[in-house]
Amino acid sequence: MKVIDIMTTIRHRKGIKVTEVAEDHLTQEKNVKPDGRVRSVYTGGKLWKRLSLTVGGTVAISLGLLTSVYVATLHENDLWFSNIKEVEREISFRTECGLYYSYYKEMLQATSIQQGLHDLIYDNKTESLRTINILERMNVYQEVFLSILYRILPIQKYLEPVYFYIYTLFGLQALYVIALYVTSWLLSGTWLSGLLAAFWYITNRIDTTRVEFTIPLRENWALPFFAVQIAAITYLFRSHLQPLHEKLTLLAVFISTFLFSLTWQFNQFMMLMQALVLFILDCLDMLPTTKVTWLYIIQLTGILLVCVLQFFNSMILGSLLISFNVSVLLARTVQKNMKMGCLLNRLVKLFFHVLMVLCLTLLVNNFIKKILNLESDEHIFKFLKAKFGFGATRDFDANLYLCEEAFGLLPFNTFARLSDTLLFYAYLFVLLLMAIAAAVVAFQNLSGSANVQSMDKMEISTIVLKPGATYNLMHTILFGCLALSTMRMKYLWTSHMCVFASFGLCSTEVWGFVLKSVRLYTPQRLCVIRYLVPIIILLYLSCKFCPGMVDELSELREFYDPDTVELMNWIKSNTPKKAVIAGSMQLLAGVKLCTGRILTNHPHYEDKSLRERTKQVYQVYAKRSPEDVYSILRSFGTNYVILEDSICYERRHSRGCRLRDLLDIANGHVMDGLGENEPDLKASLYPRFCEEIKKNLSSYSMYFTRVFQNKTFHVYKLAKHK
Repeated sequence: MKVIDIMTTIRHRKGIKVTEVAEDHLTQEKNVKPDGRVRSVYTGGKLWKRLSLTVGGTVAISLGLLTSVYVATLHENDLWFSNIKEVEREISFRTECGLYYSYYKEMLQATSIQQGLHDLIYDNKTESLRTINILERMNVYQEVFLSILYRILPIQKYLEPVYFYIYTLFGLQALYVIALYVTSWLLSGTWLSGLLAAFWYITNRIDTTRVEFTIPLRENWALPFFAVQIAAITYLFRSHLQPLHEKLTLLAVFISTFLFSLTWQFNQFMMLMQALVLFILDCLDMLPTTKVTWLYIIQLTGILLVCVLQFFNSMILGSLLISFNVSVLLARTVQKNMKMGCLLNRLVKLFFHVLMVLCLTLLVNNFIKKILNLESDEHIFKFLKAKFGFGATRDFDANLYLCEEAFGLLPFNTFARLSDTLLFYAYLFVLLLMAIAAAVVAFQNLSGSANVQSMDKMEISTIVLKPGATYNLMHTILFGCLALSTMRMKYLWTSHMCVFASFGLCSTEVWGFVLKSVRLYTPQRLCVIRYLVPIIILLYLSCKFCPGMVDELSELREFYDPDTVELMNWIKSNTPKKAVIAGSMQLLAGVKLCTGRILTNHPHYEDKSLRERTKQVYQVYAKRSPEDVYSILRSFGTNYVILEDSICYERRHSRGCRLRDLLDIANGHVMDGLGENEPDLKASLYPRFCEEIKKNLSSYSMYFTRVFQNKTFHVYKLAKHK
């Protein structure tokens, strides 16, 4: 052991990190027999390793495929998808899902691939009186790719287009589960950890995915690639990688980053969080700087390539991600000796480094936005400002987000469901241990005390000194904060929660730390508890949840929405193909998919002019005169307007969050019903349009003629001239 101590001292003088020393020491310990002789590398060890890889890989692929079959079966059973009509299948793609799927359908119906691409680049059906580039505005390259693939493959006789589409997305769930499995395996060193992660993902399906009922949603395309990226980054941070392996891993990170960015419009916010993870850990000297630099460059390259493919989308160029990464790389060149000196010296340098990066980020971002005259993302900052209590707002778009449950705080009952599978308890246990150890190691790194600590102390903190584990720890903390503040983002956290908790329960470092703390450590006890605890949890999950999952698979339902079906059939049969139709964003996405008619507005809310247009169209639910509403609708070329009773008489939201309330506040009018109003709000001179138009008064009938009605919808045709 004296030889090892001498080698440790020499390496410290050369500037080798404690991480590498600890790992070298542990590796040498494994290869030394109790009598002091070096253990020879024997064929049996290699054979066992290959057998473990084969079995673990087979289990991973099997679980991924089973998950795909499981969610596909749930989707079929819930809607009886194989037996309902085509219009019902399309209506089942609700809200923005229908809009995205409509471009897949449009590409297939085009006379050629070239014509289909031309129609997307010069689209004049999605927004009336405007020609927009769909490939620039929306992340629909996946629909384009799938449609081309379907056209060139000899499968048209055997597989309907809709099945090719949904099976692809269910297939991506297999990739998702395999990536989670591999990440946990890489962190813990045993594929049993991956098995537990996959089981937790499936048994917590309500909180880890919603693919079976929102199939075309962008996150269902993107999250599998994000999981692959995390697995690749985890492998990249392993020490002593061979140059070829490192290059291949960097390539895998780049490809997965690019595909993730290409398939989801919220990619820039997710990768900004990831960049913050890298920045924090790099400042604390807990990750290898060279690899972190490569990851910054990969993020920049990937998102800029997406920007090019999206015809230089200005919202991407003006993203905080690009400004932040550029600022970090610039600040590094200025502050080269930031990681040297005593604790106080390093803290001062770190403070100025963080300040410099933040100031540079704001300067670069404001500079880009002024040059591009970019205002597409202003509604997001208004929403965040109001959400976190920096002042109330009457902005219609910000309030529309604030009132949606998906953008609210994570409901408390989520933790009850996660606790029922023991996931939340295991997660908190592992998180607490690693967070404490990480804080200790961060302090040691900043103070320089790590260079003089004994080997015994290094073994206690080995758990967080491994860069892969450190990265996943900070990743789960930041994405957990994001999920807690915004429910829609919980799927990023809960899936990684499965990985993190299973890794900790199968980790030699975690259990070694626990056993040493209570003075019960022996290698035999460590081995037993490391495998026994996950096996017990797996048995518990199997006994408690498998019967329910089997019952769920046998439960049959059927899609039923006769009013919407009747509306779509009426529009197809009774309106011209070039008719312009106004209505709610959610409904119009279905109108475009089912009928191909021209829309006034739609659910893809990332354009300022579209947001303003939507607010104007929604005046049909406000207290406005028939003349005003008619003028507004005609300014967008509207021929027909669809009114929905579910919006006009909405009860889903409480007072102040109903759509009609948001419109009243934005228009400066008092809200309906009992309750307080802001003192400067005034009573409107006109009644609510959507209610008054049904009375068939002459002041309304001269502009609007009712042409269709059922229990849910009312369609009015606009007079051609006043």
